[in-house]
Amino acid sequence: MEAITNLKHILHSKRANIFYLEKCRLMQKSGRVVYLTEEKKNKQYWNIPIANTTVILLGTGTSITQAAVRMLCSAGVLFGFSGGGGTPLLAANEIEWMTPQSEYRPTEYIQAWMQFWFDKAKRLKVAKEFQKKRIEYLQSTWKKDLDLKMEGFDIKHQALNQALDKFTDKIDQCNDSTNLLLAEAQLTKFLYKYATTQTKHKGFKRKHDSLDDANAFLNHGNYLAYGLAATTLWVLGIPHGFAVMHGKTRRGALVFDIADLIKDTLILPWAFICAKEGANEKEFRQQCLENFTTHKAMDFMFDTIKDVCKKGEKQ
Repeated sequence: MEAITNLKHILHSKRANIFYLEKCRLMQKSGRVVYLTEEKKNKQYWNIPIANTTVILLGTGTSITQAAVRMLCSAGVLFGFSGGGGTPLLAANEIEWMTPQSEYRPTEYIQAWMQFWFDKAKRLKVAKEFQKKRIEYLQSTWKKDLDLKMEGFDIKHQALNQALDKFTDKIDQCNDSTNLLLAEAQLTKFLYKYATTQTKHKGFKRKHDSLDDANAFLNHGNYLAYGLAATTLWVLGIPHGFAVMHGKTRRGALVFDIADLIKDTLILPWAFICAKEGANEKEFRQQCLENFTTHKAMDFMFDTIKDVCKKGEKQ
């Protein structure tokens, strides 16, 4: 049991792996979590490095044993059942995630969060802060990402700069979360148009149930971002229902708020690039995971929430 406890010493923001598994069985074997696949008559066991894993998505044809669940929870791994390709998520107790339970998670962040959350004006101020952080992250990431520049996603592009500046100006002018959501939707619509232009992707319309590659990749990548956001909130001990921008009637709305910090920057452009290149789902997922690691997406989520909590205590 001591060995399992030591696994938690790796910070979640420093962990490298998100797994999507299908047509297999997860179990505990010789003190490890493994998944079993059957190749014709041969059974093969594959180890999951739970000490270095943040999220596991269990797709179609999967099952998991209680012993494996116990080890995953001991290592602080978030996991959930999903449909094919990772979407949609199905199982739920905190949004769609099976969250490890612990009485020893920190309370300082939820206490700081509650100090501003019940005040509508303060909540709007935090929502605006998230949107500003989102733009700053996009600008700094696209500025230094050579692969994106080669694909035409250049932060120096005039139309892109104008759209970002216009949105930044609108942030301060919004007097409620509804107007802020509307401004955000307009920016996202522009980014879709910008991405389709740069990748020469004709006739795109954002539809979550569409079967074209770009829409499917957007769905898949967004759920990966939700996994990072849900893990970040779980580690900091902040319930997913205390949203600052998305619908207050949805239990998982704060997950969407946090995921939005990185979706436009790391998911949106690569969904169109991979669709243009004819990549498959596995290749797109690998690209997203590399983006998360290279640009320290989870560190950014942690730092943003901690910064907001610190400011909230001073308000």
